Amino acid sequence: MTQAPAEEEHNPWLVGFVVSLAAFMEVLDTTITNVSLNHIAGTLGASQDESTWIITSYLVANGIVLPLSGWLSAVLGRKRFFMLCIATFTATSFACGMSTSLTMLIAFRLLQGLSGGGLQPVQQAIILDAFPPQMRGAAFGITGVTMIVAPILGPTLGGYITDNFSWQWIFFMNVPVGIFALIMVARVVEDPPHARAHWTGAIDYIGLLLIAIGLGSLQVVLDKGQQEDWFGSSFIIFFASASAICLISAIAWLQRQKDPVVDLRLLSIPTFGLSFIMMFFVGASLYAGATLLPILTQSEFGFDATLAGLVLSPSGIAVIFLMPIAGRLVNKVQARYLIAAGMLLCSIGMFMTMRISPQTDYASFVFMRIMQVIGLPFLFIPTSALAFSRIPKEKSSKASAIFAMARNLGGSIGIAIMAGYVVRHEQIHQSYLVNHLSSSDIGYRTALSHHVNSALAHGHSLAGATGGAIRRIYGQLAHQADIMAFDDGFAVVGVTMATLAILALFMPDNNPRRQLDPEVVAH
Repeated sequence: MTQAPAEEEHNPWLVGFVVSLAAFMEVLDTTITNVSLNHIAGTLGASQDESTWIITSYLVANGIVLPLSGWLSAVLGRKRFFMLCIATFTATSFACGMSTSLTMLIAFRLLQGLSGGGLQPVQQAIILDAFPPQMRGAAFGITGVTMIVAPILGPTLGGYITDNFSWQWIFFMNVPVGIFALIMVARVVEDPPHARAHWTGAIDYIGLLLIAIGLGSLQVVLDKGQQEDWFGSSFIIFFASASAICLISAIAWLQRQKDPVVDLRLLSIPTFGLSFIMMFFVGASLYAGATLLPILTQSEFGFDATLAGLVLSPSGIAVIFLMPIAGRLVNKVQARYLIAAGMLLCSIGMFMTMRISPQTDYASFVFMRIMQVIGLPFLFIPTSALAFSRIPKEKSSKASAIFAMARNLGGSIGIAIMAGYVVRHEQIHQSYLVNHLSSSDIGYRTALSHHVNSALAHGHSLAGATGGAIRRIYGQLAHQADIMAFDDGFAVVGVTMATLAILALFMPDNNPRRQLDPEVVAH
């Protein structure tokens, strides 16, 4: 007897919830350790610089597996590969929590990234098959919660767990969720015929090696570039060269393969290729904002890890409430108009964040972050719907892998560019402000006199009072320069998204009232 596909046997909402559970935990782990590095480094006797490899190792491994997950699904069968990812991700999460040295933790984080890298693209492919075409908006609303909300909540949850329990529980909490997800996936998910194992017996070792080295090296460059002074470091030059050579070679090699491990030909489909570019910038905006704001609040406003995370979490709740609205609109409004509106809303939010000053309080930061992400549901859902509108079912796994890579790669590049930009502009603003610290400037003379008189009133000598006053004024200047640099960073993201809002209007048309069968459209 032929087994019925999953969507005929089980409620698609149940399938969506089950497969999203493990994927949510995996995406959460991309940001959950960001605010906990100091605690981890202190416990394991490592330096701050060394501890950043906890993040880098995970992202490198994750970035390698993401584009390969479509091919691995075809080789092993989609359900079997998904369950293998859940099982190994759960086991390595437990091993991370049990680590007693930094070397051990980095090794297990590497394995955790490798095992979890296939979860989000396979989750998307399963949900696409579980929901009928007319419910694609709802389907992408579920995957949107995973891909957008999880990295927003990561720092909040990580900060709370670290401050109130111990950093080990960041990893231990994955274990019961992973076990439950594994049991439920085994019960409610079935592979449709096109998603079952169909290994031809041949492995493209060259393609696999080129992609693994190319993407792995690129991730190292992006994550360590600012710390190592970019191309002033032989370490960065080596990995950048390896990445460029391998990725260029991989593109040339894969184009000649009949059944490539990463099907780059899908990018030649206009709806998919242009949506890939848009999703790249969605990832850059999402991760750049989620990284810059906690750094700013902790370094310049004295927030602890929990409070810095709580700046982000209300925006995640706002996104969850907006997802259903965007899901309904995607079946009524042209995708390009929704994408343009989403880009414009995010752009306005970024420009509003330029109003940060030394007097900005917690509530203002929360409002600014909500405005930064309020347009994301109107970006992610229509972009995803447009991307997969002309992808045949048998290509959905490979397309999902490439599409997930766009968001992750965009996030890594966005963080790297913005971090470097902010550092450079801190120096520029400091230099500009220092030029105004002269005896001819009335503001400087007034501030200096005030601080000197205050110190003299507390019994300091004139020389000591003057030196202390100058140091205090310079500290205030550096604080102001840093805030101005972050304002500049948010302005760059705002201008980029405003430009993309205009470009989105020229994306291909889609007819939201007439759901097309991708298998028919593709031929």
